[in-house]
Amino acid sequence: MTALWWQTCVIYQIYPRSFQDTNGDGIGDLSGIARRLDYLVSLGVDAIWISPIYPSLMVDFGYDVADYCNIDARFGDLTDFDDLLMQAHRRGLKVLLDFVPNHSSDQHPWFVESRASRHNEKRNWYIWRDAAADGGPPNNWISDFGGSAWQWDEVTGQYYYHAFLKEQPDLNWRHPAVQAAMYDVMRFWLDRGVDGFRIDVLWHMVKAADFPDNPPNPTYRFEMGEMHRLLQLHSTDQPEVHRLAAEMREIADGYGARGQGDRVLIGEIYLPVDRLMHYYGGERPEMHLPFNFQLIDTRWDARSLATVITNYEAALPPGGWPNWVLGNHDRPRVAARRGQAQARVAAVLLLTLRGTPTLYYGDELGLSDVMIESSQVRDPRELREPGLALGRDPVRTPMPWDDSENAGFTNAKPWLPLHADWPTRNVARMTQDTQSILALYRRLLALRRACPTLSIGDFVLLNVEDDTLVYERRHDAERMIVALNLGERQHRLQLPDWARGSRLLLSTIEDAALVEDGAVLLGSNEAVVLKAS
Repeated sequence: MTALWWQTCVIYQIYPRSFQDTNGDGIGDLSGIARRLDYLVSLGVDAIWISPIYPSLMVDFGYDVADYCNIDARFGDLTDFDDLLMQAHRRGLKVLLDFVPNHSSDQHPWFVESRASRHNEKRNWYIWRDAAADGGPPNNWISDFGGSAWQWDEVTGQYYYHAFLKEQPDLNWRHPAVQAAMYDVMRFWLDRGVDGFRIDVLWHMVKAADFPDNPPNPTYRFEMGEMHRLLQLHSTDQPEVHRLAAEMREIADGYGARGQGDRVLIGEIYLPVDRLMHYYGGERPEMHLPFNFQLIDTRWDARSLATVITNYEAALPPGGWPNWVLGNHDRPRVAARRGQAQARVAAVLLLTLRGTPTLYYGDELGLSDVMIESSQVRDPRELREPGLALGRDPVRTPMPWDDSENAGFTNAKPWLPLHADWPTRNVARMTQDTQSILALYRRLLALRRACPTLSIGDFVLLNVEDDTLVYERRHDAERMIVALNLGERQHRLQLPDWARGSRLLLSTIEDAALVEDGAVLLGSNEAVVLKAS
């Protein structure tokens, strides 16, 4: 195959509030990202995805957008963005932005007009409904942050719909003017030179036209959070969303020297695999990469992982390109879920599966979730449903660069606290340690870049036994084996006849596995990459 850049690249997600502060306000900024571009190059990633940087009241930390075509002053301005884009491109790094099309801030001029009067020309840019017969909300839909998804507006005597906070009213994507305005937003940033978008909650964008009640969730448990009390049957994943996704794809494909393939669209879609696949599109292409979050939620054992990988590969439509994710700004970090030893194994898994991986900032350091005291909580998710461990602050804490005050992130008080072991778990210290998880990530990323087999080669499952998962990557004449030990016990793995004499390219532990007599001795919590002779 002739691979496009987004098929061979590794994407690195940056949460800008927490990456690098340069103006002393305790919040990261665009100049901070620019300052650290050389680090990203040395790490070996190919593209950066920046979480929202648009003007915002920060009720949901940037996902309440007040202006889609500008930069929030906390992060800088458009000149700073253009400079960052130029510097990234000069270093060969692609830049992706977070596009938030489902909802805006209630302070966005569009919504200010919409709620001014029932007769305002932008009234139907948002979703307004009369009260139910009893005066309550129009239906039983629940906000993803808990409580009714409907907010009463005293001035105009109707409810408006918000899938998230009441300060984040949902746009009415059935309205042609909304579609045109948001497509122009995409063109604004594409004309500026961005290389694509991660599209926030894409599957939320269209709601059932008649707004029926959602059915109860028969598997609901209180600790899941109130949003899961109902199945989002009518409030998400409606058939009409696919036309919109296809139109977004046509806009992206219209850019670039080759007319298509230069810009990428990544859809945030939390759906079962069979429904996720529809977002690749059919006769009309949709998302280049519908995000595949399965590694975050799957049981961490060999058989479960093997099933997830093979079923996902089998479900891909013709031409559909796979992708994998271990963590992001909404979910617990991999080191918190699996522990430090298995975080190293997980790194090998992420970077040796077929497809495009996304790496969350700080995971290359083995950052774990940070304990946030109740007085320090900033996330509205936790503030609305406290005590359920649903808050996202623990995974959004500052990046530790060195052992100086505040870990080199800021010379002020950081907006969220640092992890407790930052004096040793930081970039400068771990760069000097050849056995650190950071050194492992650098070796993995260098190996992946040197061996196209690890990005575009075929995937073949070889063996699942006890705690071990073994698979082959194959491209042209090159054949490689990846073996993962997901447990504490040592294993002796017999290699296929064709792999006898394989040499060890990489191991996650210092006392690396021995390859002898057609077998590999896999140590506790060890993962290895072998190349057949």
